[in-house]
Amino acid sequence: MNKKVIITAALAGSWVFKNQNPAVPYTPSEFAEEAAKAYKSGAAVVHVHARQPDDGFPTAKLEFVKPIYDAIKQQTPELIVQISSSVGASYDERIAPIIEIKPEMSSLNTNTMNFGMIDRKKGTVIVDNVFVNTFTMLQDFGRTMEELKIKPEIEIYDIGGLDNWFLISKQGFFSTQYNFNFVWGVAGGYRFRPITFASLVDMLPDNSNFTTCGVGLDQFPAITQSCLMGGHMRVGLEDNIRIPNGELAKGSWEQVEWAVKIASCLGREPATPDEARAILGIAKI
Repeated sequence: MNKKVIITAALAGSWVFKNQNPAVPYTPSEFAEEAAKAYKSGAAVVHVHARQPDDGFPTAKLEFVKPIYDAIKQQTPELIVQISSSVGASYDERIAPIIEIKPEMSSLNTNTMNFGMIDRKKGTVIVDNVFVNTFTMLQDFGRTMEELKIKPEIEIYDIGGLDNWFLISKQGFFSTQYNFNFVWGVAGGYRFRPITFASLVDMLPDNSNFTTCGVGLDQFPAITQSCLMGGHMRVGLEDNIRIPNGELAKGSWEQVEWAVKIASCLGREPATPDEARAILGIAKI
């Protein structure tokens, strides 16, 4: 087991807004400040879903994504900034900022799935949505990232997504290290179950790293198990707006502090960004 654990802070997702937690960043300066605090707290990576600064609506438009990326790198150049490829109404919109900015990492989604909001107590549908990720998108996004020397983080919501990646990987363009993120608790994906997590990790190919994130109450149990199994940890307001005692998190950085405490209890310590680059197979800047 590598003693170093990579902690990622997912600063803002697509469905969490300031009316739920005022610390959710919208503007480039807010993103930069949150990223800097997360880095000081122990994060080596920040995962970014860009927002429109006036209303916080998620966007893939370069006019919004690039100022956020630039602001983070200007304030904290050490950080690995991972840009999402999941936002946008079309194939071209989703990949355009990745091609233009060429970040060190980008998320790579693996399967088309239900991706909604469900009342967990009543089972009623609040938001119904289908998240489209075809085989061609997995192939073309992955190939584009590899050709541009952008490390894909392969997002796994269920076993079908992992099997999809195995199929496309037969083409041979994915380079090691392979980096997987197991996502728990999305309505349409797997609920967090420790035995399922262990089984999925056991299926990974050689030369693989894994991390995990969980929606809401799944966040801290999932990252604890990941750290225990030798994997890495993702926290942040994208997935969960609270800390373990139920209080609203003051920011993603406060959840990073909790992740550092958990890691310390398990005999591991947070990786620096350069240590994370070496583990993930990213060339040192």
